[in-house]
Amino acid sequence: MSVVIRLATRGSRQAVTQAEGVRTALAQRGIDSELVIVDTHGDRTQAANVPLHQIGGQGVFTKEVQEAVLDGRADAAVHSAKDLPTERPAQLEIGAIMARRSATDALIGSKLDELGEGATIATGSVRRRAQLAEIRPDLRFIELRGNIETRLQKIPNGGAIVMAVAALEVLDLTSRIADVLDPSVFIPAVGQGAVAVECRGDDSTTLEALQKINDDATFGSVTVERAYLGELGAGCSAPVGAHVVGQSLAAFLGGAATNFRSTVELSGDLERDVEAARALAVTARSATGV
Repeated sequence: MSVVIRLATRGSRQAVTQAEGVRTALAQRGIDSELVIVDTHGDRTQAANVPLHQIGGQGVFTKEVQEAVLDGRADAAVHSAKDLPTERPAQLEIGAIMARRSATDALIGSKLDELGEGATIATGSVRRRAQLAEIRPDLRFIELRGNIETRLQKIPNGGAIVMAVAALEVLDLTSRIADVLDPSVFIPAVGQGAVAVECRGDDSTTLEALQKINDDATFGSVTVERAYLGELGAGCSAPVGAHVVGQSLAAFLGGAATNFRSTVELSGDLERDVEAARALAVTARSATGV
């Protein structure tokens, strides 16, 4: 392919490294590409330590990157799939989801069963707080924002921070992990560990290129997880988790009085599995009152 595909990405080290992974995958298929760095509202407010759900939820890390594609500065937008809202611009299509890294969460600083009574956990995720509090209601939680390197400097005394294993894998920092949390109990965020690439739906050249790097299994799994989240109409403001492993979807929804957890078997037919995920979300909403 003679054209050069312009890949829009956030400027954080993790985001750039992920985008470079997309570049490498395209290059392996004879497709040239280059990065277009975009400053996002989420990145600009990192230092303010304001909870993510208070400044706009998932879209704070994706909107400006998407706009770079919509206004012609770039041909495709590279995102962490977990940051990509289920409500997206109609002109954009998810052209590829790369093969997934680990979807699990991890504690940095201490193992869960070694945390003392009332220990402090730093995390900006309401999902992580809800799931940890369900297992350890004695724990105290504080906010955590910033890039990966900044977060690693904010481990509370005698406590821990929670991070996605995939983020640490991208930056070769897995040696910092104290405890990998069981994903069957601590259900990951929708799309966690995967990289999604969007482009304009009418851009057949870019769509064709992205299809060459799409991982069908990951695309199907993340699509089912996103169907669960989409039916809830929730983002980072609600404690939501969904994770497909093999032919099973494990789902979580935190409520004021009770949390919902369930696992459903999938058929392998994407359309039917999306409907099963949506039906499960309806059940979750009814059970929690969310």
